[in-house]
Amino acid sequence: MPGHTAETIPTSEELDRALRWTVGHAHEGSPFYRRHLDDFPYDVATFSGRADLASLPFTTKADLRSAYPLGWTAVPESEVRRIHASSGTTGKRTVASYTEGDIADWAEQFARCYRYAGVTETDRVQIMVGYGLWTAGVGFQAGCEQVGAMAIPAGPGNTDLQIELMIDLEATVLCGTSSFLLLLAEKVGETGVSDRLALRTGILGSERSGTAMRRRIEDLLGLETFDIYGMTELYGPGTGIECSRHDGMHYWSDYYLIEVVDPETLAPLPDGESGELVLTTLRKEAMPLIRYRTRDISRILPEPCPCGSPYPRIERLTGRTDDMVKVRGVAIFPAMVDTTLERIPAVGSEYQIHVDRDESGRDNILIRVEAEARAGLTTTVQSALRSALGVRVDVEVVAPGSLPRSERKTRRMFDHRD
Repeated sequence: MPGHTAETIPTSEELDRALRWTVGHAHEGSPFYRRHLDDFPYDVATFSGRADLASLPFTTKADLRSAYPLGWTAVPESEVRRIHASSGTTGKRTVASYTEGDIADWAEQFARCYRYAGVTETDRVQIMVGYGLWTAGVGFQAGCEQVGAMAIPAGPGNTDLQIELMIDLEATVLCGTSSFLLLLAEKVGETGVSDRLALRTGILGSERSGTAMRRRIEDLLGLETFDIYGMTELYGPGTGIECSRHDGMHYWSDYYLIEVVDPETLAPLPDGESGELVLTTLRKEAMPLIRYRTRDISRILPEPCPCGSPYPRIERLTGRTDDMVKVRGVAIFPAMVDTTLERIPAVGSEYQIHVDRDESGRDNILIRVEAEARAGLTTTVQSALRSALGVRVDVEVVAPGSLPRSERKTRRMFDHRD
């Protein structure tokens, strides 16, 4: 629905009207969606909204790739003002297209994220994410400028330069992946310059970050972290963010409708139950999404947030369906390991999961964790993980700082089976 910039919660009638607009707009303008919806008894006049939504087919990243480069776009190409794309590391790039209205809407959503993290026009925001085809850099910058804060477009990597900019330009807000902020925080700790920093806020995106990891970042840099949500297919980062209560992430229900489904059966799940997030855009012009399977695991938190925001919340992501491996019939997510380790004070925030198969065909799990060596620790960790995962694991304790740090996302799951 063009022309929307106000921060409002849609009524039931407005939500149904927005859904009807999205479905009609996608069917009329997008060659992909015209084919995709052929099996649905589609009629703009009879599609009612939420009551009919479950009858529509899901869409997936594979569908996006099959429509490469612009077969998904639902407006004339003359109205496309920008494109972004995924990295393409797991296949053909997914290309996202934007109208002028989409760009304005994205900036508005991102500005809300900054405001929920307490960012104002007095802040200096150091943006340490990728620019170019990726959505992150330009999204963080557009939202920053809309709020009226000073943008410092540092880009990713080069910890020495980042620390120099943080000190010289008196940055108050850092934006980046949790992996890079951890790398940066440890470098600050080594160089002893923390007392020269003016930091107070960190906004973490692009990957899930565990509580122990965030606590270490906060302690070393002297700031408060906020988890932000989003992905290239939607607009980019900016779909939602934590508030100061840090109890779930608010999402902008005037731009998205979120369903939660069982990732195996795809049956809808009630609010409060964990499953795969499925998103439908309500105002996106160039590249609308209808029942898009995100692969992210979370749940809708049905209770109002104590912060007073009217926007609904989802729980911080607990994993992704494509991060999951099955070992001896048991589904294992990295987040299960993460949440177990953070309850053991002697263990650091970094870990790796290695799955292998021996000559007899038996699957084995080795989990490497960082900690100072001490008697009985390996047994303690092994027992806790076995209880949490439901399978026996081998544990290797390695020295703090010895596992790889990343300037982008940290890989934690390694499946070495054929």
